[in-house]
Amino acid sequence: MAQLNVAQTARIKGVILDEFNSPIENVSVKIGETGTVTNANGFYSLEIPANKDVTIVFSHVTFKDASLTVNLKTNEDFEFHPVLNSKVTQISEVIVTGDNKKRIEGIIAIDPVLIRKIPGANAGIENIVKTLPGVYSNNELSTSYAVRGGNYDENLVYVNEIEVYRPFLIRSGQQEGLSFTNTDMVESVDFSAGGFQAKYGDKMSSVLDITYRNPKRFKVGVEASLLGGGITAEGISKNQKWSNITGIRYRDNSLLVNSQETETNFRPKFIDIQTLLNFNASTKWNWSFLGNISQNTYNYKPLTRQTNFGTISDPIALLVFYQGQENDEYLTVFGAIKSTYQYNSKNKLKFIASTYHTQEQEYYDILAQYRLGEVDSNIGSETFGDVTFSRGIGSQLNHARNDLDALIFNAETKGFHEINEKTQIEWGFKYTREDIKDRIVEWEVVDSAGFSLPAPILEYQNDQPYNPYTGPLAPYKNVRATNYTTINRFSGYAQWNHRGFLGKHKYWLNAGIRAHQWQVSGRNINGDSQITFSPRVQLSLKPDWENDVLFRISGGMYNQPPFYRELRDYDGVVQPNVKAQKSIHLVLSSDYSFKIWNRPFKLLTEGYYKNITDVNAYTIDNVRIRYRADNNAKAYVYGFDARLNGEFVPGTESWFSFGFLKTEENYNDRGYIARPTDQRLKFGLLFQDYMPNIPNVKVYLNLVYNTGLPGGSPSYADPYDFQLRLKDYRRADTGFSYVFKDEKIKSEKKWLEPFSELSLGLEIFNLFNNQNAITNTWVRDVYTKSQYGIPNFMTTRVFNVKLIARL
Repeated sequence: MAQLNVAQTARIKGVILDEFNSPIENVSVKIGETGTVTNANGFYSLEIPANKDVTIVFSHVTFKDASLTVNLKTNEDFEFHPVLNSKVTQISEVIVTGDNKKRIEGIIAIDPVLIRKIPGANAGIENIVKTLPGVYSNNELSTSYAVRGGNYDENLVYVNEIEVYRPFLIRSGQQEGLSFTNTDMVESVDFSAGGFQAKYGDKMSSVLDITYRNPKRFKVGVEASLLGGGITAEGISKNQKWSNITGIRYRDNSLLVNSQETETNFRPKFIDIQTLLNFNASTKWNWSFLGNISQNTYNYKPLTRQTNFGTISDPIALLVFYQGQENDEYLTVFGAIKSTYQYNSKNKLKFIASTYHTQEQEYYDILAQYRLGEVDSNIGSETFGDVTFSRGIGSQLNHARNDLDALIFNAETKGFHEINEKTQIEWGFKYTREDIKDRIVEWEVVDSAGFSLPAPILEYQNDQPYNPYTGPLAPYKNVRATNYTTINRFSGYAQWNHRGFLGKHKYWLNAGIRAHQWQVSGRNINGDSQITFSPRVQLSLKPDWENDVLFRISGGMYNQPPFYRELRDYDGVVQPNVKAQKSIHLVLSSDYSFKIWNRPFKLLTEGYYKNITDVNAYTIDNVRIRYRADNNAKAYVYGFDARLNGEFVPGTESWFSFGFLKTEENYNDRGYIARPTDQRLKFGLLFQDYMPNIPNVKVYLNLVYNTGLPGGSPSYADPYDFQLRLKDYRRADTGFSYVFKDEKIKSEKKWLEPFSELSLGLEIFNLFNNQNAITNTWVRDVYTKSQYGIPNFMTTRVFNVKLIARL
């Protein structure tokens, strides 16, 4: 180590880490021509001049340079622990650091800056994930998504390695409000659509792994639009030991909901506060606290609705007049403490404890009185467009008083041990306790042309008005249950990572196993203890070819022990001995990196197959899932995904994605039929551009096309009798932004000096004004006894203005 020959000095020291919190050796730490390098533990120590501004530069051949300017007092001892990011360059060999590690593991990394810029009715991480291959959604008001034939409950979401949850009672996408993740706080986003390692949890479909950033300096960011806004502030203490980033968000979906066909009085309030506090106790020990408070207040009062359908020659309209309202509230509190102990360069331990508490209520009484009739299509008529003849009239009264209180506690420890430069071992052990109190009271009364209709499943004969009905009066739907449920879980994993050579070809091997034991108990509930084992393996091969190609095969067992929703059957009663759904995965993929126009591109292709047993069959209504809770089905999924991404426009990343899948299930050996998530084809496009003559003007396009889902049949119907599909989902959101200043666009204007970024944009949601349906409302024609499926359309074209400012 070199030292400066000065009378008054101070000292700066610390440990330099990469994105995976691994120490980096041989990092150059310099002041001008004087400096030092880090040792094998990533540690450095350097004396610097005191009482003056000094800039220290940290550089390494594999990582982006970082710098720090400080002014220290005489003899001050200052700790600074920078995290270096990998360089985004094409190299001839694959090195297990940075983005290349994600490439080997089959993980897609998403740029957080891209997430904040791309327009969407529900902008955020999920908005971008839905454009990726294998990911399906036909509800722009929801953050929920399905992956490769799975449902919304089969996806893992982590923030800073802590599992997060979504509310239990939400039925409609417009009730969701805010996603848990605050995109303004995000450092990195990784996504895997299947074949992931044993260290990830016990879900069958996907992993979304999000990391919030550790602040390096004071910053403030503000975002405002017609849909709401937010403010984020971050900073770090002078001694670099403490740092904090806090974000507050508010959202109001009125702009979107008011574009739907139903005229409403809609007063939503979605607000949340999140904070991440970090404390570097020493060069070896780090502590952090992640906290979140979120409140959704959803007040909905429908007034009228008119939906026109049918054909040009036979137009039909449904007129609905409403009375009543819906009042929903969701209050969630989340807190987690995480500690990382790096006791030497090759061994690391992590300790995580988290608590999630949600209180949810869903209250509504809504009377819908409808009129189904023929529309006057005579252009010259004074009643053109009006209903002139009624084919059917009726009413529907829906009532609910649902309350839920859930408290979930997690405690886990993880270890990472480097045996040598080629072999690592990872392990973890976790305890989870879920205490859930749930009361569900829902009923529905349907009256058609003055005659009360009993539930179809009761099999009462009712052919009014031709013959009098003599059976008992019964609600069309009636669900009543009170559940006090406790679930204790123990889970753990161990996995082995190794890399080596097959001749001149490089390979990476990961093999691991998960175990999960759980038992359901509670008031009048006594479930059996159950256990599952999930072995998994990944093998990546980098041939010694001139082209940069990587091949990967992964698979194993992906067992999903039931969460609370999966234990509750159609009648709302908890079935404590529901078994884990068991899935055998096989994923084959190739990853080809190349250059066109001297710019980087990548083509990722994957084929996959899943064989699923002990399937817990379900139906989907908007975003609510109801399970049969009997494990009496089996299913399969197979498909193919492809994604081409790169710099189609210099300096910007865009991509095209394509997916094909087929999934069917066999319930009680009645034969195979399409599952509710059998969305056969998917096309996604995310594109960025700028005007060549006006580089300050940026253009963004987010386009998704999905073929229709099953779900066009009545919710009470036997799916073996109804296999109707909804129409294809087509949506394009675009944004135009004028950037006054950012990292690439500089400005000499004095009024812009305080800003590091400032932009003003116009967003157009549903650019082509496509009519996408999420479900059908079924109405009976009393004369012909026909049932009409009237589509419940999603949002129409909507304009939004958005301002982004960062200091």
